[in-house]
Amino acid sequence: MGSTEDTSSSSAFGKTLVVATKLPGVRIDRAEFLRRSLSRYCTDEQVRVAISETPAAAGISAEVLAKLADAAITNETTKVTALSAAAGIPGGFALIGTVPADTAQYFAHMLRIAQKLAYLYSWPDLFDQDGDEPDDATQNVLTLFVGVMFGVQAANKGISMVAEKLAAQMVKQLPKQALTHGVIYPIVKTVAKHLGVQMSKGIFAKGVAKAIPVIGGVFSGGMTLATFLPMAKRLRKHLATLQTAKPAAHSTAGTGASDAAASESVEP
Repeated sequence: MGSTEDTSSSSAFGKTLVVATKLPGVRIDRAEFLRRSLSRYCTDEQVRVAISETPAAAGISAEVLAKLADAAITNETTKVTALSAAAGIPGGFALIGTVPADTAQYFAHMLRIAQKLAYLYSWPDLFDQDGDEPDDATQNVLTLFVGVMFGVQAANKGISMVAEKLAAQMVKQLPKQALTHGVIYPIVKTVAKHLGVQMSKGIFAKGVAKAIPVIGGVFSGGMTLATFLPMAKRLRKHLATLQTAKPAAHSTAGTGASDAAASESVEP
């Protein structure tokens, strides 16, 4: 019985994840995001190296990255809180396939902030340029990101292992073998199971809020603010400590004088 329940929970999360990745605007263009975010604080050369290699390789300071990460979190939190308040009105959203639309939208914003934070902290493109559905490696690393946000300890270990493999690679791309068949894959399955269970509990809590029309919208919006913000900050904190975020793990192009330029340019 337990095995069936575990499979069901894992499948429920996986289905929601795939639906969320297909929603308009959920996929972040890495190059465009980094160019837009970094241009205000960094030199042209730093921006170029950050896009062609990584922000760590460009020698961009931790202070600048933290500032940009916090701005991205604030932006996504504002959007998802307004969305959740609207969805809290009974009948506010319908279903997308078999997944409630507000649930899919909520996870879509989680995936958006996960991508933004990952790109700031020197992760490679998570999505292939072609294809509607993310491949298994992308689905699995996104599962780990969401797991970190939800506080699933196994996800922290999984992401740290992926980061170590990324830091050791010359070509920066997801370690697909490890994510789909290697030592990280069992961790992904464990995290997906936990997320499936937590997701079902969250949907139930929102269902109770919607049953009370007068306060439903306010409650849902407030609950989202209270959950999304700390979850996004939890992911930012973890990504900032990983090997991928450390300049020593990358080429040193653009460091030195450019470090000083980044530190100075962060001043208002």
